[in-house]
Amino acid sequence: MGIVTIGVSIAVPEPHGSLLQERRAGFGDAAAHGIPTHVTLLPPTEIDGADLPAVEAHLTEVAAAGRPFPMRLSGTSTFRPLSPVVYLRVVEGAEDCARLQQQIRDASGPMARELQFPYHPHVTIAHGIDEAAMDRAFEELADYEAQWPCVGFALAEQGGDGVWRKLRDFTFGGGPVVPQQAAPMDLGTLPSRR
Repeated sequence: MGIVTIGVSIAVPEPHGSLLQERRAGFGDAAAHGIPTHVTLLPPTEIDGADLPAVEAHLTEVAAAGRPFPMRLSGTSTFRPLSPVVYLRVVEGAEDCARLQQQIRDASGPMARELQFPYHPHVTIAHGIDEAAMDRAFEELADYEAQWPCVGFALAEQGGDGVWRKLRDFTFGGGPVVPQQAAPMDLGTLPSRR
């Protein structure tokens, strides 16, 4: 099977997920349509594809021990100048996300790894685009609010085309749920919100 790139995240539900993905594309972020809107728990991580069953077993254990918690996004912030990112702030649920990502990256598990930066839960709305577009994203979504109950997380794989595709959902207090469709979302037909 070879080396695969995986990630673990909490999806931002509809209608917010599609709207934010569309806005990210509108700011000029070419990667937007290949990355569903999410809060990262495990950043892109290369593993041997043969280790996927162990990864899924580990994630099942983490999810089984978890409980739903409220998530709330409110306003924008940025990692600039350290990293060219503008994001929505996680103002409720951040501690739960931090706990989950530590459990997922536990040294005794199959996804143990060090992070390049300290963990900071967020929803990226612009990454690696020109400064004027970054400023526009920061300003236009400064008053954005969204909230939902987080009931689990998902394992995804990045394809050779750069698109992230969900492999499985893991619900808190239960086992994995196989998604109905693992194809990327096509948002080309959505109206612009600019």
